[in-house]
Amino acid sequence: MQLVIVESPAKAKTIEKYLGKDFKVLASYGHVRDLPPKDGSVRPDEDFAMDWELYRDKQSRFKEIADAAKKADRLVLATDPDREGEAISWHVRELLRNRKALPTKVDRVTFNAITKGAVTEAMKSPRELDQPLIDAYLARRALDYLYGFTLSPVLWRRLPGAKSAGRVQSVALRLVCEREREIEAFRPDEYWSVLAKLQHDGTAFDARLVRYDGKKLEKLTLGEEGSAMAARKAVEEGRFTVEEVETKPLKRNPAPPFTTSTLQQEAARKLGFSASHTMRLAQSLYEAGAITYMRTDGVQMDMSAIMAARDAIVERFSDDYRPEKPRFYSTKAKNAQEAHEAIRPTDFRKDRAGSGDEAKLYDLIFKRAMASQMATALLERTTVTLRDATGQHELRATGQVVKFPGYFAVYQEGRDDTDDEDEGLLPVLRKGDAPSKSAVEANQHFTQPPPRFSEASLVKRLEELGIGRPSTYASTIQTLRDRAYVRMEKNRFFAEESGRLLTAFLERFFPTYVAYEFTAGMEDELDEVSAGNEAWKTLLEAFWKDFKPKTEEVMEKKPSEVTEVLDEYLSDFLFPERADGKDPRFCPLCEQEGRDGGRLALRGGRYGAFVACANYPDCKYTRRFAQPGADGEDPADDGVMGEDPETGLPVERKSGRFGPYVQLGEGKEAKRASIPKDLDDFDLEWAIKLLNLPRIVGQHPETGKDIEAAIGRYGPYLRHDGKYGKLSNTREVFEVGMNRAVDILAQSANRGGGRAKAEPIKTLGEHPTSGGEMKVMPGRYGPYVTDGTTNATIPKDMKPEDVTESQAIELIDARAAKGPAKKKRKAPAKKKAPAKKAAAKKAPAKKAPTKKPAAKKKAAPKKTEAE
Repeated sequence: MQLVIVESPAKAKTIEKYLGKDFKVLASYGHVRDLPPKDGSVRPDEDFAMDWELYRDKQSRFKEIADAAKKADRLVLATDPDREGEAISWHVRELLRNRKALPTKVDRVTFNAITKGAVTEAMKSPRELDQPLIDAYLARRALDYLYGFTLSPVLWRRLPGAKSAGRVQSVALRLVCEREREIEAFRPDEYWSVLAKLQHDGTAFDARLVRYDGKKLEKLTLGEEGSAMAARKAVEEGRFTVEEVETKPLKRNPAPPFTTSTLQQEAARKLGFSASHTMRLAQSLYEAGAITYMRTDGVQMDMSAIMAARDAIVERFSDDYRPEKPRFYSTKAKNAQEAHEAIRPTDFRKDRAGSGDEAKLYDLIFKRAMASQMATALLERTTVTLRDATGQHELRATGQVVKFPGYFAVYQEGRDDTDDEDEGLLPVLRKGDAPSKSAVEANQHFTQPPPRFSEASLVKRLEELGIGRPSTYASTIQTLRDRAYVRMEKNRFFAEESGRLLTAFLERFFPTYVAYEFTAGMEDELDEVSAGNEAWKTLLEAFWKDFKPKTEEVMEKKPSEVTEVLDEYLSDFLFPERADGKDPRFCPLCEQEGRDGGRLALRGGRYGAFVACANYPDCKYTRRFAQPGADGEDPADDGVMGEDPETGLPVERKSGRFGPYVQLGEGKEAKRASIPKDLDDFDLEWAIKLLNLPRIVGQHPETGKDIEAAIGRYGPYLRHDGKYGKLSNTREVFEVGMNRAVDILAQSANRGGGRAKAEPIKTLGEHPTSGGEMKVMPGRYGPYVTDGTTNATIPKDMKPEDVTESQAIELIDARAAKGPAKKKRKAPAKKKAPAKKAAAKKAPAKKAPTKKPAAKKKAAPKKTEAE
């Protein structure tokens, strides 16, 4: 028997169909072991010795592999054709060797597509494991471990509230934070444009003023309304005739087939998919045999695939759409290895595969690959120049037409943040023509800051800089979101305060290790290791020699020294210029209460960083910074809001660990209430209402007992005689009447118990795998999405009402992939000590058969966790 090992059961099922009865195909379900997340898993002082641990959830699966291996004559390692695939094969071989279950013959086979031809051909050409590729994996894994497990403790001790840092993750975060600083530093400039609405032979078109009073207009020339209105008047009064018509042919060539990076970018632009969702879909299509391997930086296609694409072009269109010669591409990306083909369909005769989002992604891959072998698109760009009688003022109109669509018939590449003014059609114009004017507009504009990164543009920038590998971008971006260092709004990345604080810390104390050149240079060295040109331990030694002393140096600094440096570095962000021209660091509470000299500064506390007044303890002003819920709070809002009309005590607005709240009185007798997020017009009246909760709605008509409306840990609710009903928002707590309250409580009781069954926030379509209807639901611990089988928490940076069908599928699939939540084991009950024998003799009882005491199991080493 020949045992074949692959990563996934779907891949195993497909391959088993292509092989004979002598083959048994089993799945490893991805990686089988990893470095334990605790200190000492990589030991630099012992020549970088590494400890590996079999995943707990893989023990039964690997036992099945080991049992089958003992009966096999040959082991065929057929994992994916990249570094990770090589690593999985190496781990499987080493584990089997340790268990003395390794067959005498071990082969490695790779194929770029899961088709019968590709698999059977690969089986004829086995090879040994690629040791340089394994070395590159070991180096990368050790680097990431040493970086994270050495730097993260420094963060926890010197930067309270920070969660973790990563070799590539921190550099990606720096890109987002730098863009945020560029946007904040940007000062918009006003400028105006003058646009003439013209018409000729029944066709309307626009012409821009490009020369005024004999001078060429630059973008900012018309910088204020007065000059713009004078220019507009000149155009309105002038009679413009055509002086010149220039027509130029224009050619557009198709883009190459997809790489991992360009697939992620284009799926984000055209389909709105995240990088992680795109890769999951591509993995499914690959395992189903629909596309070639999806982790690649190569842009070339196999010659047989090129010929198949050219034949399909003629079948679908005509010979005019097929160029005379095949097209060949080479990559422009930094650090590209081009070890594999580009991503393409395995069969160009099939223009459909999969369903739902899989089908959408396949359609994108199919069209891009086919377009890459199609004819050039031919366009014609026309520029028309018009002048008035004085020759001092000039208008220009541009437009283009498609003369032959070529590859446009199938596909056009998406672009980020473009503003193309040349897409319109122009009428046929000749020199001397005088188009009529219907209107002249003077439009005000302002220069725009650089746009925030989308997933597509961030992936593109990382690839341009040579940071990381395209196959890791999805997990890198997801980590930033999971750690709440960034948030997504309208598909753009915004840096959270916690992300900015971490980036500032790394830039000030570890500048080398978040430098783009250093991270890209490390990728170059890892490529040298995978090519067999550098020893992996030499690379680690060079890294560790400088990195370890640097962490020890920073660890010796006092927390106050760290916050002092960060206070200076982040001063422009923490203390922006005030509109009244006063010192940005001046304490608003001291100012309000008439104290002198109160200046604000960054401080470090048990729960993280915060801004405090130098007059402490006389002034208790604080503002949270880079802590959960701190973003977006206005420091000027804290302070005395007014007096309570009943007690005459001051009502104060404060910021605490869990968010803003209001307080009435001081000490143990003080009343406090959290400020709900759904109150946009929060004022003293609202504060008093909240402090007076719970509100008595009235007496229930059946029991005569009070019905109370209040706000609890999980939101607004009604309570009556130990039963509860949920209210939809904060305002309803103060507005709900008796009839509505009784109705809500009755509905709650009918649905089975104290809490009313929640209504869906949003209903989506069917899940493509489970077939269940997907719904966005409010939950006790926050909103979630469900298909009836799997519940997935919605990230904090995503509004539940904005969740799309594709995002819902992505969240559900990601949660399902993690498996069911593990329940905590209860500690076994302690055995009672045997009772002492009574002194008096009793009648002998029938003895029960005695059991031998169970042998004590050796305690497993305690596994520590690290972020």
